[in-house]
Amino acid sequence: MKDKVVIVTGASSGIGEALVYAFAQMKCRVVIAARNGEKLKKISEDLSGQGHMAIPVVADVSKEIDCKRIIDTCIEKFETIDILINNAGISMRAAFIDLDLKVIHNLMDTNFWGTVYCTKYALPYILKNKGSIVGVSSIAGYQGLPGRTGYSASKSAMHGFLDTLRIEHLKEHLHVMIACPSFTSTNIRKTALNKDGHIQGESPRDESKMMTAEQVAVQIIKGIKKRKRTLIMTSKGKLIVFLNKMVPWFIDNQTYKAMANEPNSPIK
Repeated sequence: MKDKVVIVTGASSGIGEALVYAFAQMKCRVVIAARNGEKLKKISEDLSGQGHMAIPVVADVSKEIDCKRIIDTCIEKFETIDILINNAGISMRAAFIDLDLKVIHNLMDTNFWGTVYCTKYALPYILKNKGSIVGVSSIAGYQGLPGRTGYSASKSAMHGFLDTLRIEHLKEHLHVMIACPSFTSTNIRKTALNKDGHIQGESPRDESKMMTAEQVAVQIIKGIKKRKRTLIMTSKGKLIVFLNKMVPWFIDNQTYKAMANEPNSPIK
């Protein structure tokens, strides 16, 4: 991995930040992108003090022009791209019947279109290197989660896009991986949108029982090294995906119960 050029979106916190530090420790050259410029600057300066290189780009991946600027900055600095990590994402929590549709637009713009835009502009360079494109997704991309229609839809769309991209470039040895952590202790639930599009503020789940961002980052990097097609990170996640194919009615019922039992659940 030494000297590989890596782009990480959503790099200012959570899984993205953990990936940035992990790649830097492996002597990769990293471009870090997110909306929070202050946090990016802090990460970049911290890594610079450790003798690592991380180029910050303040960008909103829901905007095509910003995504192009991320790629252009990377090429300007390093002249190539080996790995693109499409990690930027937002979540939501509300019953669809109560939902302002702008919430789903926001999720699709960031989670799906952000992946499409960044991949579009990075693809020619990654193809030259037979590199890797990674989508940081969720089990929600395989099994719909009640109260999270927009999130599940955006991750399912990401899966369809990346799976098709892999097949289109099969003969060119493009590595495309969909990485699906279980619930991870990050900021994403605190910044999840409610039915009106406002930030929810508090997580409805016990964060102490979740995977850490650092654990997820380690598994993603192992998956890249092994050029895995899909990476489902927990036994429970693998079981859900398997049973969803075999006995979907059972998983639907279990998913409903789990989501309905959350504190202040929007599902009755």
